[in-house]
Amino acid sequence: MRGIIFGEDLGVDYGPNSAIAPLLLRSPIHLVRVHDRNPNFFPQFSFLTRYLKEMKEHHFVLIHGDCHGAWCWYKVATILRSSFRKVTALDMAACGINPDQIDEIGSITDYLKPLLVFMEGLSEEERVILVGHSRGGIDISIAMEKFPGRIAAAVFVTAAMPGPDLDLPTLTKEFERRLDSPMDNKYTYGEAKDEPPTSYLLGPDFLASKLYQLSPPEDLTLAKFLIRPSPLYRDFHCQSDETVLTKENYGSVPRVYIVCDEDNLMKEDMQRWIIRHNQPHEVKVINGSDHMAMISKPHDLSSLLLEIADNYCR
Repeated sequence: MRGIIFGEDLGVDYGPNSAIAPLLLRSPIHLVRVHDRNPNFFPQFSFLTRYLKEMKEHHFVLIHGDCHGAWCWYKVATILRSSFRKVTALDMAACGINPDQIDEIGSITDYLKPLLVFMEGLSEEERVILVGHSRGGIDISIAMEKFPGRIAAAVFVTAAMPGPDLDLPTLTKEFERRLDSPMDNKYTYGEAKDEPPTSYLLGPDFLASKLYQLSPPEDLTLAKFLIRPSPLYRDFHCQSDETVLTKENYGSVPRVYIVCDEDNLMKEDMQRWIIRHNQPHEVKVINGSDHMAMISKPHDLSSLLLEIADNYCR
């Protein structure tokens, strides 16, 4: 993968109808060097120029899950950019290096503001591939409802995937029913402790056993340094206008679900339950991945994202 091609004027036909053209088009091209003594050489690479331009038009927008930030996509973002794709990884409000504090985030719309502002700023003709991990699936679902015409495809990576026929409270209830012990997670409550918690922080033991059990230990250490508390909203348990999804808007965007078969947090049977109750256009599987697919299997995930872009960005 990622070979470097040097064009030399050796009488070899590199044109779009040549025998070598299919091989060139099957792999990302990192460099084409034009022989400076042959001014007629460059036109032979016009089809490669068009191909590279198409790849640059693939714009991935990566959305993290609970307690994480844009930082968790560092491996995947690097791989995609090395393949000439455009990548934007966003911090939601009070996540990563976003300056907001969690007690300033009053609603799920406030939490999603960085994503909504980004989507509003896209040009009319630009269409992106939204990628949501874990709780980030809720975030991209709301963006799909609000901006369906600016999304080429939505990818759910072992993620919550509500829909017109699977509302967020039903999804949340099923996830909580299947959830094991919260272990050392820390919950914050409002004025009354008999009320539901308002935020929580993943504990180090929970991270190690439920999210990062197949990931490199240095990435687990990084996560322990960088995670921040994540807000919990009533919208998760009670239907609200902010989270309503329609077949006309949300349903018009192609969806791909990526199953991670060794996920200890959202286990495979829960992922399959979501798929059965809100059928996506495609289902793909990453074998041997824990919950943090972008950390434990970055090349597998990146390959699937590139394949999805090729299929849906036409």
